[in-house]
Amino acid sequence: MYPLIKPILFQFDPEKVHYFVTRNLKRFNRFPGGARLSRSLWDVEDKRLEREVFGLKFRNPVGLAAGFDKNAEMIAEMGNLGFGFVEVGTVTPLPQPGNDKPRMFRLPQSKALINRMGFNNRGMDVVAERIAAYRRNAKSYQRGLIIGGNIGKNKVTPNEEAVNDYIKCFDRLFDVVDYFVVNVSSPNTPGLRALQEKEPLMHILNTLQKRNLKNGISRPILLKIAPDLTNEQLDDIVEIVKETGIAGVIATNTTISREGLAPYKFNSETGGLSGVPLTQRSTEVIRYLSERSKGAFPIIGVGGIHSAQDAIDKLNAGASLVQLYTGFIYEGPGLIKRINKKILSTFSKQDL
Repeated sequence: MYPLIKPILFQFDPEKVHYFVTRNLKRFNRFPGGARLSRSLWDVEDKRLEREVFGLKFRNPVGLAAGFDKNAEMIAEMGNLGFGFVEVGTVTPLPQPGNDKPRMFRLPQSKALINRMGFNNRGMDVVAERIAAYRRNAKSYQRGLIIGGNIGKNKVTPNEEAVNDYIKCFDRLFDVVDYFVVNVSSPNTPGLRALQEKEPLMHILNTLQKRNLKNGISRPILLKIAPDLTNEQLDDIVEIVKETGIAGVIATNTTISREGLAPYKFNSETGGLSGVPLTQRSTEVIRYLSERSKGAFPIIGVGGIHSAQDAIDKLNAGASLVQLYTGFIYEGPGLIKRINKKILSTFSKQDL
C-alpha cells in the first residue's frame, strides 16, 4: 500500500505531510479494529527477536529514532506498526518553535533528507504527561514497548549553562521513560556540537550520573554522537563512556557532510543530512567504536537503514539494536517487518 501512496505524499511539503500522516494514523488506530489490523499487517511476534540490552528487555531490536515523535504523540501507533521501542524528543525544558520554515527537504534521488528543525517541541512537562498517560492507558500488548527520552538544551540557553537544561529534563522524565539519550550532536542548534568536546561532555554526563538514582531505580543513559567525528574524537568517546559509566552510545546523528549526493536543487540547504548517503559512515562509526572498546558497551545503530540488509550490516558491525527514521519515511512500515524477518532468517540458517 505504501509504495502506491508515497508518490502522492512526496508531492507536498515534507513537514506538512508528516503531520497529515500521523494525524490519520492516529485516527486509523482509534477506529474499531484499526490497531489490531495494524499489528496483523506489520508486527512480527517471535521470542527469538527479544534482546536484553543495558538491563532492559526489548521485544525486538528495531526502534523508532528520535525526531519523528518529538512530543510523545505516537507511541501506541508506532508500537502497532511493529517497532520494539520508541525514542521521543528531542525534548527541551521549555517549549520552543524551532527554526524558521521551510526546514525539512527531501532529496529523492539520494533517498535522503536535510532537516534543520531546531529541537521544535512542546517542552518537558507536556511530553512527561503524555508518556504517563500512555502508560496508564496502554493495552496489555503495548506494555512491553520500551520508551526512550532524548533530551537537549533550549536554543537560548548558553553552553556554559547547558548542564542545567539536561538536569531539568532528566529529573522531569525520570519516572516515565525507560532510558535517556543525551543529545549534543544535532547540527541545528547553534553551538550544540561544541558540547561533544571531552571536558563539557564529561561534566554533563557525570552530573546526570550523580542524579541517576531514585527510590533504588536508575535509568540507562546513552550518548548520541555525530558521524562527523574523527577517529581521535571517537577514541575520546570510548574513554568518556568508560570514565562516566554511562550505558552506551547511539551512532549516529545526522551529518553536515554533503558527500555522495546526486545533483538536486536542495543539496545546498543547511541542516543535518540523513538517509542513504549516511549508511556507510554510520556503520563505520559503529564498527570502530565496537572494536576500539572491545565490545565494552552497547551501541544503537542508526543512519541510512533503508533495507533489511542495512540493519543486519549494523548489527554485524557491533550494534545491539537499530533505529529508523529516514528509511521509515522512504520505505514505509514494511521495512520494520522486513528487518525482523531477516533477523529471524539468520536464526533459521544457524539452526540447520
